[in-house]
Amino acid sequence: MARISVLTSFLLLLLSPFVHLAPTPGSLQKVSDFGSNPTNVGMYIYVPKKLADKPGIVVAIHYCTGSAQSYYSGSPYSQLSETYGFVVIYPSSPHSGTCWDVSSKASLTHNGGGDSNAIANMVTWAITQYSADTSKVFVTGSSSGAMMTNVMAAAYPEMFAAGIAYSGVPAGCFVSTSGGVDAWNNSCANGQVNDTPQQWANVVDNMYPSYNGTRPKMQIYHGSSDATLLPNNYKETMKQWCGVFGYSYDSPASTKQNTPQSQYTTTTYGPMVQGIYATGVGHTVPIHGSQDMQWFGFTT
Repeated sequence: MARISVLTSFLLLLLSPFVHLAPTPGSLQKVSDFGSNPTNVGMYIYVPKKLADKPGIVVAIHYCTGSAQSYYSGSPYSQLSETYGFVVIYPSSPHSGTCWDVSSKASLTHNGGGDSNAIANMVTWAITQYSADTSKVFVTGSSSGAMMTNVMAAAYPEMFAAGIAYSGVPAGCFVSTSGGVDAWNNSCANGQVNDTPQQWANVVDNMYPSYNGTRPKMQIYHGSSDATLLPNNYKETMKQWCGVFGYSYDSPASTKQNTPQSQYTTTTYGPMVQGIYATGVGHTVPIHGSQDMQWFGFTT
């Protein structure tokens, strides 16, 4: 009878909605309950077999037509996590075409209830689940994921130490005047928006008006032959983060040709903002995993 009682208690424990079973290390796993999920964003996670003590977290956000699974298999972050011991979160868009909502007021507002809010809640869950180092939480993405990377850095600055955006647009550039969710913005995509650094900084400030703390350092990649999100978006994104950090857009600290590779130009405005312009590269700039690890501080 005692054995039956113990078995019954164990089964009830497994069936309890309040119990979260840890994802299996070494494979992509879905997390069904990570807290409030206002837009039904999917959460997938990769926990390395060699998880560090107080691990870091990298949020890796996919492109339009992509998914958590495709970004997991097409990006180097899960392999890199085995070397550096960090956890990777792969959000998956709930929208038709799987672009991200970077246009609605909800998503462009801190705790506003949009896609960005759901992703922030994933991070909070993972920090608690894995006793993560809150000073080592990072965000990156490609194309629509790069747009969301800039949004996350703007709307949730307290959460991230650094961001890397591969071929996106400035945070708030895709805003919909009608409040549309997951809306396309031709003016922004076609590079027709031309604002000052201060105007772009105001856009960031308005996403979290009461915030006055530190902000994540930002690294921006863009290709000169990008025909989807035209190259002017690189200039506007650099203006935005220069404006946020008070750097002069017209007077960078340094410019290095053929860095980190041939035909790439790296422009550094200060320790918090760096742009990498890839001559002859279209949409999107390939992920540079080893350089990402440097920017995130996993390597020196």
